[in-house]
Amino acid sequence: MRALFLDRDGIINVDYGYVSTIEKFEFSRDIFEFLQLFIERDYKLFIVTNQSGIGRGYYTLEDFNTLTKWMLERFKAKGISIEEVYYCPHAPELNCHCRKPSTGMIESALDNYPLELNNSWIVGDKESDIALGDNAMIANSIFIGDTISSKATLSFDSISSANSYLQTHKEII
Repeated sequence: MRALFLDRDGIINVDYGYVSTIEKFEFSRDIFEFLQLFIERDYKLFIVTNQSGIGRGYYTLEDFNTLTKWMLERFKAKGISIEEVYYCPHAPELNCHCRKPSTGMIESALDNYPLELNNSWIVGDKESDIALGDNAMIANSIFIGDTISSKATLSFDSISSANSYLQTHKEII
């Protein structure tokens, strides 16, 4: 089973910093179309997200769960199924095994699904997302940001740009 692993803040939604409420959640432009490309090619979708705002006390686990449920309902309404949302609630100084770029979230996914990481992709907006892909031996990565990641398979300035490129180069995925 091929997988597409997605960071949340900065990929699925605009990253305003510690987004924890529906009112502050804004989907990234063209994210639905981008995800449909992978669904059409039989990828299963997973979210892997560091949520240190929980560990730092900026918002609660209940806040995160409420927002996650709402987000998943919006995806479902667009015909997009997210298999699982894996998250790390810990502050960085705890050096836990689930915080990206450590591989704990991917290991959890592997415990629950027969994934082929050598045929999978990870999408992120931080080098720690791309490093997670490398550490977990996920074959392909897409970096979204103002710079180009030398470690990523592909780099774009936005999800919209990535979507436009992949719409005309579907054979890549």
